Amino acid sequence: MSVSVFTTVLVVILASIVVAFIAWSAAISYRKNTYESKMGSAEEKSREIIDEALKTAETKKREALLEAKEESLKTKNELEKETRERRAELQRYERRVLSKEENLDKKSETMEKREAGLAAREDGLNKRNAEVESLYEKGIQELEKISGLTSEQAKEYLLKSVEDDVKHDTAKLIKELDNKAKEEADKKAKEYVVTAIQRCAADHVAETTVSVVQLPNDEMKGRIIGREGRNIRTLETLTGVELIIDDTPEAVVLSGFDPVRREVARIALERLIVDGRIHPARIEEMVEKAQKEVETNMREEGETAALEVGIHGLHPELIRLLGKLKYRTSYGQNALKHSMEVAQLSGLLAGEIGLDIRMAKRAGLLHDIGKAVDHEMEGSHIQLGVELCRKYKEPAIVLNTVESHHGDVEPQSLIACICQAADTISAARPGARRETLETYTNRLKQLEDITNSFKGVDKSFAIQAGREVRIMVVPDQINDDDMVLLARDISKKIEEALEYPGQIKVNVIRESRVTDYAK
Repeated sequence: MSVSVFTTVLVVILASIVVAFIAWSAAISYRKNTYESKMGSAEEKSREIIDEALKTAETKKREALLEAKEESLKTKNELEKETRERRAELQRYERRVLSKEENLDKKSETMEKREAGLAAREDGLNKRNAEVESLYEKGIQELEKISGLTSEQAKEYLLKSVEDDVKHDTAKLIKELDNKAKEEADKKAKEYVVTAIQRCAADHVAETTVSVVQLPNDEMKGRIIGREGRNIRTLETLTGVELIIDDTPEAVVLSGFDPVRREVARIALERLIVDGRIHPARIEEMVEKAQKEVETNMREEGETAALEVGIHGLHPELIRLLGKLKYRTSYGQNALKHSMEVAQLSGLLAGEIGLDIRMAKRAGLLHDIGKAVDHEMEGSHIQLGVELCRKYKEPAIVLNTVESHHGDVEPQSLIACICQAADTISAARPGARRETLETYTNRLKQLEDITNSFKGVDKSFAIQAGREVRIMVVPDQINDDDMVLLARDISKKIEEALEYPGQIKVNVIRESRVTDYAK
């Protein structure tokens, strides 16, 4: 039983092994066949892809060749077209050149004909000139025989007689014209000046360096001074003006050389008196308000002056400075009134001689603009005025007028000349300015004494109302180089020792003379 079972099991195992082997062999065979079939299909696909790629490449190549041929053909056609156009253009140029050459040939032929004709005429004229010269020589010889003089002697005699007659007539005519011109010029000048003066009049204000403020009572003086003088010190510090509280009943004197500050102090003090509350804080407030009021008044006065004269387009700062001239006086004459008067006179004179009236008025109104700032800046009012006008883009005529109205430089226009005349007329009007004769002569004497004190000075003369001094030097002691140093030293000494309006021109003159006698 056991053997049979074992045998059966063995047979089963062997059968299983055989079946497994057969199955394995079949699987291997199937896989091999499947792989071979796949490999075959892949090779076919790769061959198809390669064939298709070759066909595509061939197609692309043919298309590229066709495009290249078409592009080449197109370029060739364009080149041929351009060549044809250039040939046509060259042919046109050639035709033009040929026509010009033909015209030139015709012109040259015409010129040759003309030259030939001119040459023939010239030959004829030369022959005629030779005949005329021969006849002229024969005539001169005949005249010489008749008169007994040579041609040169006759010519000299004739020229001399004619020259004497012409000189006499010319001198006589020049003298007559000169006298007539002088008479006419004097007559016209007097007529213009008198007409201008008659048509213009201005008020005159006395020059002062003090202002008086009336008080309601003498007790107010103590309140103005304040405890230990704090009120008066505050007012003097803020305004820059000295307050004089003396025995004058019910009055306080404000003293100061700056008229604008003096006006600010006057307004502030009057308001403090009306208000009654006088202490440092209130004083500061009132001074600030007074400054604003004076500033506003200056602008209004400047605008009024420009409007009254008829000048437009001035810079706002120049308008303000014009208004500031209201508080400036010169030898008793109000500077703003003087400027307006000069502007009106300049306009009238310009109208009489046919010049630009507006420009003349503008130059006259601004000629003393430097006086508005000469208390604040260094320099004469002429230099300051030129700088201000140049800063605010005034015309060149106005600049030259401001610079030349006292004769410091040469005037470059008729407007500058008439502004000089108008300035002189305004200042010389009776009652316009006041200066005692003693003060005037003392200033001139001091000026001459200063210049005569220098070594090498022979004599000196103060001229033009003290605006210029001319100094004659000894030529043996002062050479040309020393003259420059002497003029500078004299100018410095005058600046240190004298007080004067404007500027003083210092002229140093050196003259050498050599005399001999022929025996």
